[in-house]
Amino acid sequence: MNRLPTAAIAIIGLLVGILGWCAPVAAQPAPTHPALHAARPPGPALSESLVREKLNTWTVGLAGGQLEGAPIRLASEIGRVVDDGDNMHVLSIVTRGPTENVEDLLYLRGVDVAIINTDALDQFRQLVPDIQQRITYILSLFPSEVHVFVRPEIKSLDDLKGKKVNFNTPGTSAAYSGPLIFSKLNIAVDATFIPHQVALEQMRSGQNGMEAVVFVTSKPIDAFLHKHWDPGFKFLPVALGDFGFYLPSTLTSGDYPDLIPPGQDVQTIAVPTILAAYNWPSSSDRYKRVARLTDYLFDRLDQLHEPGFHPAWRNVNANAKVPGLNRFPEAQAWLDRQHETAAPAVSVAHGDSTDEQQLYQKFLEWRKHQPQ
Repeated sequence: MNRLPTAAIAIIGLLVGILGWCAPVAAQPAPTHPALHAARPPGPALSESLVREKLNTWTVGLAGGQLEGAPIRLASEIGRVVDDGDNMHVLSIVTRGPTENVEDLLYLRGVDVAIINTDALDQFRQLVPDIQQRITYILSLFPSEVHVFVRPEIKSLDDLKGKKVNFNTPGTSAAYSGPLIFSKLNIAVDATFIPHQVALEQMRSGQNGMEAVVFVTSKPIDAFLHKHWDPGFKFLPVALGDFGFYLPSTLTSGDYPDLIPPGQDVQTIAVPTILAAYNWPSSSDRYKRVARLTDYLFDRLDQLHEPGFHPAWRNVNANAKVPGLNRFPEAQAWLDRQHETAAPAVSVAHGDSTDEQQLYQKFLEWRKHQPQ
């Protein structure tokens, strides 16, 4: 008898509560807060959207290298020279180094161009068989010559088999390219990866069995110009039958007057360090960004020869070819336009020869007479 009235009373109470909660809300106007409305300007989302679009439209990500290396400085200087406000903005990115930058260029979001060593492409051949179609080059920045510096008792590269050879610290060009080159030459050594300054002192004193150091960088190297070396310390020639991604080069008495007699050369190879681009479809926005970067950079290369920029810029030849890679189409188009207008500085260097090694040898001869 009591259950039904109790349930009914409960239902009636619930309905009254709901109606009492709803009625004031429906009848009462929505509260306003003038200060809140004043703090929100009209269309903030639209404004942020425009800013975001403006910042990203002509921004290019450039993978440089480690802070202590030349590539990140070159990347920063490229960004400084081509900067044009909203029309061109380069983000220079500190990375693990120019060898790892190949992976960054292939897979890292936001990276459109990168400074790389060409022989780093070798390690990706199995993973990316068409890598030479995926990556193009804009500009050959500078060749990094291979310097194999040895103690007096070492007469040839074969004498280094099983001996202690230093390739500088991990992440440097020497640490990557040096062992790779020795592997191609079938010379197995006891490789170490300590700072070259330490290894050179060990070589000089004969400590720890250090017999050689391998530098992979642009000549001349200060360590061989400003320190005295006893007779017998020398550079060894390095020769590869198949140059692949490498270029022929020489070390001369002009480069190292205290170590190479006048009139003598030491044959070696060089690893091209290049400004590379991902081969985006020509209709894509990212291709257009790289194309604009290329035009700006080529138009302003002369500015990079001015004091305050890295000395390596004075040896950059816009026409220099890179073995094994295709040039970015917009870079080739810029060079073609210069050739058509018969610009002396470009047309002389461009030449008609299709022999890449002969072209590079001419470039090396030209470079010998340039101020360092």
